[in-house]
Amino acid sequence: MNHPREALQIATPAWREDDVAMLEDMANRFMAEEVAPHYDRFEKQEKVDRAVWEKAGEAGLLCASMPEAYGGGGGTYAHEAVIAEAIGHQGVDGFGLALHNSIVAPYILHYGSKEQKEKWLPRMATGELIGAIAMTEPGAGSDLQGIKTSAVKDGNHYKINGSKTFITNGQHANLIVVVVKTDPTAGAKGTSLVILETDGLEGFERGRNLDKVGLKANDTSELFFNDVRVPTSNLLGAEEGKGFYQLMEQLPQERLLIANQAICAIERALAITIDYVKERRAFGNRIIDFQNTQFKLAELKTEASVARVFVDHCVERHLEGGLDASTASMAKYWVTDLQCKVMDECVQLHGGYGYMNEYPIARMFRDARVQRIYGGTNEIMKLLIARGL
Repeated sequence: MNHPREALQIATPAWREDDVAMLEDMANRFMAEEVAPHYDRFEKQEKVDRAVWEKAGEAGLLCASMPEAYGGGGGTYAHEAVIAEAIGHQGVDGFGLALHNSIVAPYILHYGSKEQKEKWLPRMATGELIGAIAMTEPGAGSDLQGIKTSAVKDGNHYKINGSKTFITNGQHANLIVVVVKTDPTAGAKGTSLVILETDGLEGFERGRNLDKVGLKANDTSELFFNDVRVPTSNLLGAEEGKGFYQLMEQLPQERLLIANQAICAIERALAITIDYVKERRAFGNRIIDFQNTQFKLAELKTEASVARVFVDHCVERHLEGGLDASTASMAKYWVTDLQCKVMDECVQLHGGYGYMNEYPIARMFRDARVQRIYGGTNEIMKLLIARGL
């Protein structure tokens, strides 16, 4: 199979050139050599080996956009985007590296004190610390203002109580950005972000590794906080009550990341399916020789090409500092909707074999569905877009 991007035959945008292209090649080799050969085992054990995280750190694939002064690669979101896409292009979507790199680390970079950056970012870059962000609660999904987990001051410490669920990297993570209420009476203004370094932390418990429909190789967990004491110096930002605004400022990048993940999965699905229909025969002809196959793939390639150009455009705008929340929401909702459509059509073109787990399209079909849910449901994305009408 050729590189999945080649199936669309789209010109490479400027932001993917030079050192970004070199990193993309290296990331694809790493995923192909260090992750893909073991991926069936990772799916069965429902987490990627921690040693793989450490190898990724040695290879420079952790915190590529963090400043070199804090142990990172000194790059930009462009570098993170091609690492995330390498994960998708190589079919190892359950490796939770992109969340660690592009979601957790930026909170510390943008809002952390110098001491916090020096304490945590270098260890995230090596894989000693694996990051997670704990937003969702059993009774509060997309409604971040409805969270109940509390952080009450007790001298120079916070006492944290509550629970979180659906936390990506939940079994491995030992550095967790927790969304808490520091003032339950103040609505959004009572929300803060507190960082927990969990190794040996009394009162912190991990629940079970959740049994998901797809993305089996990604550990996703419940977390429990029972009178967990952390220093008030672990507050992210200079003062309490800024958490909701910090989240709103960073969510566009999270939604763009999900769009990046969606388009590379689309490209891989098309490449796999085109190869399959050229080889598989029925009624004396190759499947691709039937007009229905040609028309279906023509439609999918057209939509995928539109999506790729739009996602690349959004990345370019983000690198220039101009990606607004509405446009990021458009990218997240439209490309993930398309991802699920493409996976469904590609399963159909595989026929009965598309429903067999031994074929990669079956796994891609399962893995795609959650993309329309996490990072804010696609219904929430439409509400955000509608506010700007």
